[in-house]
Amino acid sequence: MTFGYYQTEYFFDELFERTGEPRPHTASFIESLEGISYPDLQAIQRAAEASLYKLGITFNVYGNKDGREKIFPFDIIPRIIDATEWNYLEYGLKQRIKALNLFIDDIYHNQHIIKDKKIPREIVETCPGYYPQCANHRPAKGIWSHISGMDLVRDKDGTYYVLEDNLRCPSGVSYVLENRQVMKQTFPGAFKDLTVRPVEEYPQWLYDMLAWVSPEQSHNPTIVLLTPGMYNSAYFEHAYLAQKMGIPLVEGRDLMVTEDKVFMKTTSGLKRVDVIYRRVDENYLDPLVFKKDSVLGIPGIIRAFQKGNVSLVNAPGTGVADDKAIYHFVETMIRYYLNEEPVLANVPTYLCTNETERKHVIQNIDQMVVKPTNESGGYGVIIGPSASPEEKASCITAIQNNPRNYIAQPVISLSRVPVLSEKGYHGRHVDLRPYILYGEDIRVLPGGLTRVALKEGSLIVNSSQGGGSKDTWVLADNGGYHA
Repeated sequence: MTFGYYQTEYFFDELFERTGEPRPHTASFIESLEGISYPDLQAIQRAAEASLYKLGITFNVYGNKDGREKIFPFDIIPRIIDATEWNYLEYGLKQRIKALNLFIDDIYHNQHIIKDKKIPREIVETCPGYYPQCANHRPAKGIWSHISGMDLVRDKDGTYYVLEDNLRCPSGVSYVLENRQVMKQTFPGAFKDLTVRPVEEYPQWLYDMLAWVSPEQSHNPTIVLLTPGMYNSAYFEHAYLAQKMGIPLVEGRDLMVTEDKVFMKTTSGLKRVDVIYRRVDENYLDPLVFKKDSVLGIPGIIRAFQKGNVSLVNAPGTGVADDKAIYHFVETMIRYYLNEEPVLANVPTYLCTNETERKHVIQNIDQMVVKPTNESGGYGVIIGPSASPEEKASCITAIQNNPRNYIAQPVISLSRVPVLSEKGYHGRHVDLRPYILYGEDIRVLPGGLTRVALKEGSLIVNSSQGGGSKDTWVLADNGGYHA
């Protein structure tokens, strides 16, 4: 089936420079696709979906009335990134996570960035993820955010922007790994012809990083993955990663703290735990310190962490940098801590705590995306151009009642990638979530999760809002960008 009728329109397309003209690094793959008939492509799509179904690639949607897990939609047309562009992105992501970790450490110690008036104190101290209990503590090896997933978008001129910094419990990497497995079965020849960089090392990279931050270096550390349980939206991923790393998947009831040390309950007795990859939100981690009614956490675990007897990954307190109001200042952090210019820019962002910016947001709400500062998954987001008058009025009232809880950004015309539909190829908007591991080295998984808005014209790519995913192919290095 040909792409002869496929229209890029006025959007940036990841596979085509313009209508009928593939980008140089995608041309051979496009040619191979055009050699496959439409019925065969549909059969390949169905086979891929069946494989993912058998693998149980599912997620829960909070508020879903039937309470059942859903299969994550998947499209077989990959996003393809050439080596030079990926090297540029990788360098920018490493720069950003370095600055964010320095910021978190500074906030819980000397607060130089506040004293030098680069970030307002009230923005930091009103952040729900800021915990004074973490003051004067330094995690093992001095790293706070070991695992992050930063959302990137591309505007219609092709410029990349960082849309969000996800530093607490970023999800989705399991879909990257399973999507790749399915695609290698679907297009085996393409991986060889295009020298697509592998992603299968991620579980080993993750294990190595977790072992490196163990407080005890003289023996094989005991590492566990702490999950809130099977009703969490990312439970599939928790179980998947634990299985791939060969470590126990535990819930809070499986752990206990004695004499400021953490132990796992096993059939052969208690076993000392050295490292916990926590997928429980920090607010629920220890009822003695945070939410007192939490049944997901372990009483005393924060004290064990502060005593240096266990490493928690990501470290509690990391959430202070995972706030959409704090995001506004990341470019400032890079200049302040690293004395470098940011490689990757933020999307222009208006803080509703600022009276002038708040008035601008309210007066121009038709052209704005308004976001709560501490929601995720696309919940609570208002997209001005498509919002109803009632939704916009309600949003303005919410902003006026609680300005700290909102930021606003101009609408970005997200780039597109073709998807296979019942009527052929059609462009749909995408974003990209690369995954970064910060241990002895900083490693960026080549590619990441490309999320795609499956509804025509929609800019919402979140799985909880009806989005799907694509495989992301990063082509092998050809000696390009190495800043």
